[in-house]
Amino acid sequence: MNRRHRCGPRLWAAAFVLVTVLGLVALPQAASAAEGPAVTLSKSQAGTGGSITVSGSGWRPRTLLMLLICGRSAPGRGVIGGTNSCANADGRAVTTGDKGTFSKKLPVAEPPVPCPCVVHVATVTGDKAQADAVLKVAGHPVEALPAQAGAGKLSVLTDTRLDGSSGVLTWFGAPASRTFVFTVGNVGSAPLKDPVFQVGTSHGVFAPQWEDQQWRGTIAPGRKAQIKLPVELTSGAHGNYLVSLKFGGRVLAEQPWGVGRPWGVTLFWILLCVVVPAAVFRIGMAVVDRVRPRRSGGAGRHRGALHFPELAARVPGLRLPEPSRRAQGPARDSTRSTTEAGTRTTTALPWFTPDTDPGAPAGQLSAPSDNSPTTKGNT
Repeated sequence: MNRRHRCGPRLWAAAFVLVTVLGLVALPQAASAAEGPAVTLSKSQAGTGGSITVSGSGWRPRTLLMLLICGRSAPGRGVIGGTNSCANADGRAVTTGDKGTFSKKLPVAEPPVPCPCVVHVATVTGDKAQADAVLKVAGHPVEALPAQAGAGKLSVLTDTRLDGSSGVLTWFGAPASRTFVFTVGNVGSAPLKDPVFQVGTSHGVFAPQWEDQQWRGTIAPGRKAQIKLPVELTSGAHGNYLVSLKFGGRVLAEQPWGVGRPWGVTLFWILLCVVVPAAVFRIGMAVVDRVRPRRSGGAGRHRGALHFPELAARVPGLRLPEPSRRAQGPARDSTRSTTEAGTRTTTALPWFTPDTDPGAPAGQLSAPSDNSPTTKGNT
């Protein structure tokens, strides 16, 4: 009994120490998860041509991220102008580890717009997440950020939609265009005058290309308004696209857009592959017909027709075709022959049979050999 009472407090103390250690280990992870994604830089200032090391924590494990240096940006305002304000050609991609951390070297490049600049890190796939870290690009111009128009805040109240349809030209590769329609409400305390929205289109795993579009009008606090913004893709674009709407550095809505394939372009190339070889063949045959030597006299083409009348004269009952009759002329229309006795001249026309010879006596139906004197004397 005494041993059991002595071992009990020791077991409780060991369990308490174990729970405390586990709590201390899990506390930083819970804190980082509550804080969200974070980005740190190895240098806060660097010049063009150098490089910095970008580190991050609190991201989703095994997630693809895009690292960009962007101008006209601040951690509290986001990237004004979207990726059009970033040095996209010098960006880098990185995949987070199992614990949601990463470390990647990023070359320093001047963005297309003035500073203030940040290193912008955003997810490429999955749920949207982003974080910014301030970076001073040495030698790059700096301008003040545009002032925010009051303390108004917008919220999308209805489902978004894309109005419009594709025409015949789109079937042949013309840019597809739609009208992005949505209704927003001002949930802030100040009116919003001529708000500037950012509309971006993305395809597949690529990040959206943002474009600033200003809506003319004023939205009073507690009021709503229907917004219509044009959206256009590049020529020949097809597949599944995603139209995103951003205001004040925050994504308000997303709308999928399925674009059909421009089959007219495919049909054009098929016809081109058929017509061009046929045209080349016809041109080649015309050239061959021009350069080949001509036969003199032209007798070779009608060689058989020259011998056909003689053949018809030798074979009784053989008739000449109409062109051959005309080709004979009046000289060959009749051929006169003298019999052995020399008493009668018969006309041997090749298209008449012996029974229908116009020179034979009327009523004669049998062969001439039956009426000869030799035959009568024998009878």
